[in-house]
Amino acid sequence: MSQKAESWTDRLEETLIASILGLMTVVTFANVVARYGFNSNILWAVEFTVFLFGWMVLLGASYAVKINAHLGVDAILNIVSPKSSKTLGMISVAVCIIFSFLLLKGAWDYWANFANLPATTGRWFPTGFEENFRGKGWYETDDVPMPAILGFMEGMFNDGDEYEKLPRLLPYMVLPISMALLLFRFCQAGLKLWRGEISMLIVSHEAEDSIEEAAQYVKDN
Repeated sequence: MSQKAESWTDRLEETLIASILGLMTVVTFANVVARYGFNSNILWAVEFTVFLFGWMVLLGASYAVKINAHLGVDAILNIVSPKSSKTLGMISVAVCIIFSFLLLKGAWDYWANFANLPATTGRWFPTGFEENFRGKGWYETDDVPMPAILGFMEGMFNDGDEYEKLPRLLPYMVLPISMALLLFRFCQAGLKLWRGEISMLIVSHEAEDSIEEAAQYVKDN
């Protein structure tokens, strides 16, 4: 992967998370103003912010892997030799990669039919794709309106019929996207651990020290 591509992927989650957080703030503030200032209500605001919150949390999981911010217990890692610690770390990252792959399969299987796509076959690992499935592209959200700019989706997923509300395939799309990013980040972390660029997958005591130093600085000033 080129340096430019790596830079783009490294900023992907934080850009999306920042944008989602900003949009949640704007929508929630607008709803508060409408309610208390004009005795009105933005009917779709609650459902929309719930979807955005789900996007932020799921994308945040892969971002936390990227910056080694997930919490964990390092008691054993701190008492064994560096070589044993690296071995245990590689075992941990292998388990995380397998787990995130299973999550990706489950996420795809749940979302696929909403996009009129086949889910995978196989209980644990994909063995192919469903031949006969019922497309659910016509499923809509409860309150979020359908933007006119997305009208092209009606022909692609709803047999040309007009959507009254936003199709569920859009908010649910975060499931395969976030799980694919999680798998990608664990693979990246495993490579860094193998190269010795990081010593563990979880947040280290160095982060705790930095927090204590920051707190002390604030106290002194």
